[in-house]
Amino acid sequence: MTDTTATPTPVAVPAQARAQAQTGRGSAEPGRQAPDDLPATTQPPLSAAAGSDRLTARQRVALLLLLGTQFMLAVDFSILNVALPSIGAGVGISEGHLQWIATAFALPSAGFTLLFARVADLTGRLRLFMTGLGLLVVASLVGGVASTPAVLLAARVGQGLAAAIATPAALSLLVTTFPEGPARQRALGLNGALLPAGFTIGALIGGLLTQYLSWRWAFLLNVPIALAILAAAPRVVTDGRGETGGRLDVPGALTVTGGLVALIYGISTGGEDGWGRPVVWITAGVGLALLVAFWRIESTSSHPLASLAVLRRRAVGGGNAGGFVIFAMGSAIVFLLTVYLQELLGYSAMVTGLIFGVPGAAAFTAGIVAPRVLRRVSPRTTLVTALFVQGSSAVALAFVDLDRTSLTLVMIASVLGFFGHALGIVGFLVTATADLPDDEQGLATGLATMTQQIGLTVGIPILSAVVAANAAGAPGTLAADEATLDGIRMALSIDGAVTIAAGFAVAAILPRLRTRTARTATDAAGRTTG
Repeated sequence: MTDTTATPTPVAVPAQARAQAQTGRGSAEPGRQAPDDLPATTQPPLSAAAGSDRLTARQRVALLLLLGTQFMLAVDFSILNVALPSIGAGVGISEGHLQWIATAFALPSAGFTLLFARVADLTGRLRLFMTGLGLLVVASLVGGVASTPAVLLAARVGQGLAAAIATPAALSLLVTTFPEGPARQRALGLNGALLPAGFTIGALIGGLLTQYLSWRWAFLLNVPIALAILAAAPRVVTDGRGETGGRLDVPGALTVTGGLVALIYGISTGGEDGWGRPVVWITAGVGLALLVAFWRIESTSSHPLASLAVLRRRAVGGGNAGGFVIFAMGSAIVFLLTVYLQELLGYSAMVTGLIFGVPGAAAFTAGIVAPRVLRRVSPRTTLVTALFVQGSSAVALAFVDLDRTSLTLVMIASVLGFFGHALGIVGFLVTATADLPDDEQGLATGLATMTQQIGLTVGIPILSAVVAANAAGAPGTLAADEATLDGIRMALSIDGAVTIAAGFAVAAILPRLRTRTARTATDAAGRTTG
């Protein structure tokens, strides 16, 4: 791939002005038109140094706020996991129904993401971003004072809706704030570093809060952070609206939202309660049928929720396919290692969180170095390599044993796996949003966010079913531990095989992407020699 530092990334301006700038004259050269692959936007990025990874002071603050939101929502996804028994005891949720605390968040956060990404395009991304944060504040306050199961689950639904509203809006603002090239890659690199770090730190913070304060602080911690972002964001984050005069595709919105919610409910229920229940297959089947109906509606709609032209792009499809595996199989590894460390090796929740801190640091490092990697290799190569690294880590982890000396293997393999995971997140985001005009970034980032949320939701129940299928004997006995270990080994082997296979598939699907900067350099060279 051409080095993206070779030519400054152009700030999006009207076509005539682009033509004038390209020819160096006051008007476009006769017979020569501006390239039609450089889309105009409703307002320029905040940068005066396009094509450089140097950020202005305003950009740095905007980046801090947007990444802070993404990090907070990532923490929110995992912070309650280690606190589930304490929460159940506090509000009266039985052990057999604790999964609903997680499912109540997952269903709306994954099911409504694409809908709200489109709404953000129509009404304004900053407005939706602020709305999502406001809802998060209210839902977190309600969860923090909840005393009954109904109130607590309602708060989790509210937090899930807040994530569905704020996450795609934040990612879209992040992409449109920085021009394509080194600055955007740096921003997405930091985003890729903070997502896995947020999941890891969330588990650690949840353990500390539960042990030394109360599980209620896992909810209340969001409130001051979200309020600070709400106060500062309108001052530094420039709104971006993809289009004007459009309208919402209501049939498409209903079918895709209903389809995703039903499909995720079926998979989550199957993972928790067993795959033999009829409700699992009925709801999953209804979900698939609704998604097929959504595809047919979009092919005839005059104002589609998701443009099929965008969905058919190999970069969008292949990038999201790779990203789905990165998130689904990566989150499953964290779950499987948590079961292994706590149930088989006997470590506490707090110690487990500290152990995850080391690979979490590796993930953060990967996000920092990802922009430099992307200057030397293509996003396609980055994503494919990350899939191979993450998959190989899972295969290596399948050799763990009941002896605590296996902790060395866990640390080494998970450090490599988390590094590949974070690198894959950046490669996925750059690939899935590359070479698209700003009026299509709402859809592209909405798809990317939906891929992330669905992957985080479905990976764990599917592979946890593999572990459960091997469970045998009385809990705590050697036979039971060995059976659980066999299940974990099998699940990790499947995880690694699927991830590596996805690497080969993505390599075959994805084109060799040329970024807008690279195309501009080629166009400039053509004009010079022509």
